[in-house]
Amino acid sequence: MTLRADSVDVRVGTAELLRGATLEVRPGEVLAVVGPNGAGKSTLLRVLAGDRSLTAGTVTMEDRPLADWSLGARALRRAVMGHDDEPAFPWLARELVLLGRLPHHGGSPGARDHAIVSRLLADVDAEMLAERVHSTLSSGERQRIGLARALAQVWPDDLDPAGPAPAGRAPGSATRAPAWLLLDEPTANLDLRHQALALGLLRARATAGAGVLVVSHDLNLAAAHADRIAIIHAGQVVASGTPGEVLQADLLEHVFGVRMLVMPHPHLPHPLVIPDPGRGG
Repeated sequence: MTLRADSVDVRVGTAELLRGATLEVRPGEVLAVVGPNGAGKSTLLRVLAGDRSLTAGTVTMEDRPLADWSLGARALRRAVMGHDDEPAFPWLARELVLLGRLPHHGGSPGARDHAIVSRLLADVDAEMLAERVHSTLSSGERQRIGLARALAQVWPDDLDPAGPAPAGRAPGSATRAPAWLLLDEPTANLDLRHQALALGLLRARATAGAGVLVVSHDLNLAAAHADRIAIIHAGQVVASGTPGEVLQADLLEHVFGVRMLVMPHPHLPHPLVIPDPGRGG
């Protein structure tokens, strides 16, 4: 039961955005997708979401072709957070998060929908922003509202929004159908506290059984918070595995064109990556 892209090609005219890309998101894990600008990270996310046409290859969700899922069924099971999404209308922040519940309430939100919205605004530290027009928010504040909206869309049916934040596996998650969260740079423009807060919320959802994919440019955040890291280079997935397996200096230099130092973290069980200041690229 995974969300999987197999041997995917995406071409636009003569541009080859993805070439033979294969990637699997698994329930219960955080998967970070990293790579240089233009490598195909966001394109692959949109492929997995069903929002990008393929030139070749297949995408399946829970062993069924993604195209066989109706748009409504797909929306109930997977949520997508784009990078710096901007609504066309002057929505309030609370209204935007409630919009994430639309697949559930069909236009007539109930008390549970409003309770979930209030809970998530508190979880992302945005209660004070609830009645602000989205366009008046800073870029970091918009990111927090976008994250709350994505989380609202796939909030578990058996999780009480009035209850405490889940510690460990949420009630019923062993038998719950998996949810899929696909997030394009969800920590961009966030300060350090809110980065940790956002990634903690995503970890909680993964612990509760969701499959979480995070596109990131921050190798150290990926190393600290992801179960697996996939590296994309020139439209191909060139490595996938644990942070310790993937974050190798030679590979990173090849992909990013910068010499790297990769060393054990002094306090945590994952690598620490920094550009090597003593060697040219």
